[in-house]
Amino acid sequence: MFEDLRGKTAVVTGSSKGLGAAIARRFGAEGMNVVTNYRSDEEGARETVRAIEEAGGAAAAVQSDVSKAECVDALYDAAMFSFGGVDIWVNNAGIERATPSDQKSIEEWQRVIDVNLTGVFAGSRRAIQHFLEHKMPGVVINLSSVHEVIPWPHFADYAASKAGIGMLTKTLALEYADRGIRVNAIAPGAMDTPINAQKFADPDERAAVERLIPMGYVGAPDDIAAAAAWLASEQARYVTGTTLVVDGGMTLYPSFQGGQG
Repeated sequence: MFEDLRGKTAVVTGSSKGLGAAIARRFGAEGMNVVTNYRSDEEGARETVRAIEEAGGAAAAVQSDVSKAECVDALYDAAMFSFGGVDIWVNNAGIERATPSDQKSIEEWQRVIDVNLTGVFAGSRRAIQHFLEHKMPGVVINLSSVHEVIPWPHFADYAASKAGIGMLTKTLALEYADRGIRVNAIAPGAMDTPINAQKFADPDERAAVERLIPMGYVGAPDDIAAAAAWLASEQARYVTGTTLVVDGGMTLYPSFQGGQG
């Protein structure tokens, strides 16, 4: 636990389920105020709020499409109204759609880029504006992916958006480091989340994924939540502009693990 986080306020986008919900719950356990966000899963958002409050934090839920700047502003306004400020902004919301690249429509491509990359920029921008206006330090955490570095056929839009998050994170970190604003990213590997539930329910498919992970098992949302809590805390006060990869070694070229090559 990180005592310096107690009483601070965080916005966590896409926090009705999966990694976002796990991060929001961990922030609640740290005694934080959390603005949760959902686009369509209102019940999931309510459950996240309940979990935060049961863990000892305070929470509010806001419906918002992060690909639209005015909706990002609504998240900020909720944080100001409910808790009087923002200390940490986590850009977690993201989508993925499998389509062969030659068949992927421009509309499909654009929707993924709008949510995954433009939404991250919009959230980062709003948080940084607040930190600068109030002459305060602050933290931005962006959820990237191992596909920031690993190509992923049929998911060209997703991979491109995550690679973009990596460079956006570095650029913003460099631009605002002298103002005490830290910007980092987390790149999860294969995680046991609702988006993967159907695939991992098949033992053969789960085993195939686990063969790509040197540590041999799929990660848990709480692994990402722990990374987010650390990056948000003063324990990471000298860390900015980095992508923290949490993947069990997936990005380490696992086919070479036994000395092949």
